[in-house]
Amino acid sequence: MATSAVGFPAVRAVLLRTTISLFAVAVAVVAVAAADDFEKEQKNSSSSIRPNGRDIEIMISYSDRSGDIKVRTVRSRDLSASWVWKIPGDEKHSQLRSSPIDPDPLQMKISSRNSGENSSNDAQDIPRTQAYPVHPVKIKRKKLRKERREKRIAELIKQDKKIDKQMQEAAIKRARELDTTVKGKFSIWRKEYENPNSDSTVKLMGDQIIMARAYATIAMAKNETMLYDSLIKHSRECKFAIGDATTDADLPPSALDKAISMGHILATAKDRLYDCIEIARKLRVMLQSSETNIESLKKKSSFLIQLAAKTIPRPLHCIPLLLTTDYYLNNYKDKEFPNREKLENPSLYHYAIFSDNVLATSVVVNSTVLHAKEPEKHVFHIVTDKLNFAAMRMWFLVNTPAGATIEVQNVDDFTWLNSSYCPVLRQLESAKMIEYYFKAHQASSLTTGTDNLKYRNPKYLSMLNHLRFYLPQVYSKLDKILFLDDDIVVQKDLTALWSVDLQGMVNGAVETCKESFHRFDKYLNFSNPKITENFDPNACGWAFGMNIFDLREWRKRDITGIYHYWQNLNEDRTLWKLGTLPPGLITFYNLTYPLDRGWHVLGLGYDPALNQTEIENAGVVHYNGNYKPWLDLAIAKYKSYWSKYVMLDNYYIQLCSNSNNA
Repeated sequence: MATSAVGFPAVRAVLLRTTISLFAVAVAVVAVAAADDFEKEQKNSSSSIRPNGRDIEIMISYSDRSGDIKVRTVRSRDLSASWVWKIPGDEKHSQLRSSPIDPDPLQMKISSRNSGENSSNDAQDIPRTQAYPVHPVKIKRKKLRKERREKRIAELIKQDKKIDKQMQEAAIKRARELDTTVKGKFSIWRKEYENPNSDSTVKLMGDQIIMARAYATIAMAKNETMLYDSLIKHSRECKFAIGDATTDADLPPSALDKAISMGHILATAKDRLYDCIEIARKLRVMLQSSETNIESLKKKSSFLIQLAAKTIPRPLHCIPLLLTTDYYLNNYKDKEFPNREKLENPSLYHYAIFSDNVLATSVVVNSTVLHAKEPEKHVFHIVTDKLNFAAMRMWFLVNTPAGATIEVQNVDDFTWLNSSYCPVLRQLESAKMIEYYFKAHQASSLTTGTDNLKYRNPKYLSMLNHLRFYLPQVYSKLDKILFLDDDIVVQKDLTALWSVDLQGMVNGAVETCKESFHRFDKYLNFSNPKITENFDPNACGWAFGMNIFDLREWRKRDITGIYHYWQNLNEDRTLWKLGTLPPGLITFYNLTYPLDRGWHVLGLGYDPALNQTEIENAGVVHYNGNYKPWLDLAIAKYKSYWSKYVMLDNYYIQLCSNSNNA
């Protein structure tokens, strides 16, 4: 019983397959018989798909869901229109009736044509299938798509050929340029490969010294005297071996042996003293101590740099002393500069230079005149202080540039520039400002607040630094004037600046902002509501050092009054720090016309990574920063742009240089 129960599904499957096969054979036989009768009738009458209009009886056998075989009869008139009647071997007289679900346009055309040939009686027997011809617009679209496809294929093939050709040419060029004479340098896996800048051994020895210090501290705490002495000894030897070396090539031959010896003593210390928590604690203490030392060194370095920037080198101190002596001994005080009638001629090119540095001022004037196409049209208005007035006059009386006109004035002779008129002078006389500048009795005053140390420079006490805001008062007869700092060098003819259309602005200057740098928020205190309400923190800053000023617009807009207003508000120094650029940005806000960047290149006094091509093509290069070109701090590669305009054959320069060397 179990066997028959298990085998019944298999028997049932065999019977089912047999039934399906018999059904297929039966259908085929019936179809062939029907086809024979249809062929006979078709020969007698080609106008009907059913012979003599007879209704054909079709017998069908099939199996139901239970597997039982069933037989039934189907009349041909009951079949749907989707059935196809076909005479085997006679394609010419076949009548096809397409399915209404997915009509074929070609067969629809054939059916339509054949239906037209049949008689009206036959048309009644077979339902007609309506033919839908393809619209001409669709045919045209299909043709256009094909044309575009072919055109795109042709373009891609052409482009691929062009790229292949370029790649071949580049490969040939690279192969010709490749130096195959040096072998082994192109693979780091070859023994011949050498890296002259490798510093792996230097770093290893440095790490060993740090670990030796940590273990030595622990050894001392645990009375491991011999181990402590050994660690200290090896640390000193490794430090001496490293010296100033930065790469392995700088190390002496014995350095590797010392590193190996240090490795052995560190292994011994690890075996005897290693404690993860204690080692981590010691390293953390050493790190904090190093950070404290670094901060202290940074402050000292900042102070020394600021001190060096303020210090006057011996030659620069010597030159004005000699000039002043000769000025009074030889009665040059009674002499006047030639061409005084040009000083107030607005049709000429006028420059304003405010400086107490004789040598720097001479470089500005010499470089400007040397590149001027018409030197006789250039007028230099130089203003200095009482201490250097005689020396400045003496220098230009003896060394007057060819063709140019020179005027030297003393800022102390401007009687209108007093504390009742000028807010800066009034602030400099206040007790707070005196305390800020002269509280030297406090030992920590020079080492604390190093960020503000540069603002303690004595130049901020001099009115020469603030005189640039009073140009219309100093030169009342002029319409335009070009302001130049004493730390710039002129490399091109500047006459084109007087013809620049400032478009109603007062100040023409080169903008200094790049991305987020040197914008207003760098110079002004935007936490103060007075600044926030009046200025945009993302407004672009510009450079003081080479500026073309329209003095007519200046007077019309009362720019000096704007400057006084903001200086009075900043008496407590909460709006900006000391200096002239922040008040300049405020005073000329929305009144500055941006000049082409090629006129003025800045940063030669602090940035050693400037673009050399931009420097050489600039109209003016500016040594803004602490590393002035006349100081030993100067960046060496920029110094030649300034020194070539120094009159090295001058008697006073040679005398001071020789005395300095002696």
